[in-house]
Amino acid sequence: MPILTASDGTRLAYHRQGAGEPLLVLPGGPMRASSYLGDLGALTPGRQVVRLDLRGTGDSHVPADPATYRCDRLVDDVEALRAHLGLERIDLMGHSAGGSLAMLYAARHPERIRRLVLVTPNPWALGTPAAPEDRLAAARLRKGEPWFEEAFPALESWLNGTGDFAPELLPFFYGRWDRAAQEHDARADEECNDEAAEVFGSEGAYDPPATRAALSRLPAPVLVLAGELDGAPNPALAHRTADVFPHAEVAVQPGAGHFPWLDDPEWFAQCVGGFLDGAARS
Repeated sequence: MPILTASDGTRLAYHRQGAGEPLLVLPGGPMRASSYLGDLGALTPGRQVVRLDLRGTGDSHVPADPATYRCDRLVDDVEALRAHLGLERIDLMGHSAGGSLAMLYAARHPERIRRLVLVTPNPWALGTPAAPEDRLAAARLRKGEPWFEEAFPALESWLNGTGDFAPELLPFFYGRWDRAAQEHDARADEECNDEAAEVFGSEGAYDPPATRAALSRLPAPVLVLAGELDGAPNPALAHRTADVFPHAEVAVQPGAGHFPWLDDPEWFAQCVGGFLDGAARS
């Protein structure tokens, strides 16, 4: 397992899969070990996927200063990985909360981005989190599913602050609540650093006006990929995210939730692979 040393001395692990042009991938969670990304729907045959374990997660070490878990502070770790790999410019992917980290990196280092892929990104860095009504509208699309009648009231309670996040909500995050989805979710507790997640978006992490201004000048092509059944972001929020960039496209994966490479690996790999090869799907 390869290791690099961050600017503050923290040892960071990264994982390589496949062969070809590197694609640097930032996990979500926030602060979930990158193992949940797997092979990103068999994207690896045409690409070398390089997954970074963010500090304090996976095989990366815990930093001396917990304040460095904050999203804007993590940008330096992404830049350290780029330099460590000796890459002048990078293709960068961020999933979910990792989408905000990828946007902050692109805003700070636009000259380093060749292509940017945002997969079901939570655009906290832009000051536009998913609204509760967006999540509820997406959830209602699942009304015919056998678990819906029990899960929907729990979702309403969680979103209005009268209830905690409950296991009944988990099917809403997947396009299909099948065995693969259940096994994927079962690993979440051991893959997440809850302490780091609390710091990730804490005060000072984001400056939406400055980030929007910087990204409005980003010369690189951008793909924002949303799941048709996802509520955070739903396709409408994905389009608003794309509108921030001068050269962005949106792809909405049919029948997909928040982890689209699990719902239809072939569709996901063809869409992302086509974009990275310069033939993005509109």
